[in-house]
Amino acid sequence: MKSLILRTATRPLAALMLLFSIYMLWRGHNEPGGGFIGGLIAAIGYALYAISHGAAAARRVLRVDPRVIAMVGLALAIIAGLVPAFSGEPLFTGKWLFLGDYEGGSGLPLSTVLLFDIGVYLVVLGSVLALVLALEEET
Repeated sequence: MKSLILRTATRPLAALMLLFSIYMLWRGHNEPGGGFIGGLIAAIGYALYAISHGAAAARRVLRVDPRVIAMVGLALAIIAGLVPAFSGEPLFTGKWLFLGDYEGGSGLPLSTVLLFDIGVYLVVLGSVLALVLALEEET
């Protein structure tokens, strides 16, 4: 597409969509949102960039093949699901690790739930981008 207005507006809009997708990812395991909707929002930002600048430019901005992103996300989600099995608990049971010691006696909480959400985010982002970029390259 050769629209100057779309090309000009796409860069800041795509950046805002990526930031909002990360926000949705981080708040997702406590409130509505999470990896799926965050990945969709990020993919829409990249898709908008691909529509306005072309698939080759979008691949240069992305720097990694979308299929690799999806496979890394799938590996993270599987690892997050299998971690509890090593301690004798059912699959996909939430495990928590607290890094550091902050006020109140607890540290920075990291969980397998967050790792799973990040995996889903990457799977959705990679698979949707692979589809969108393939369709964009056809035209």
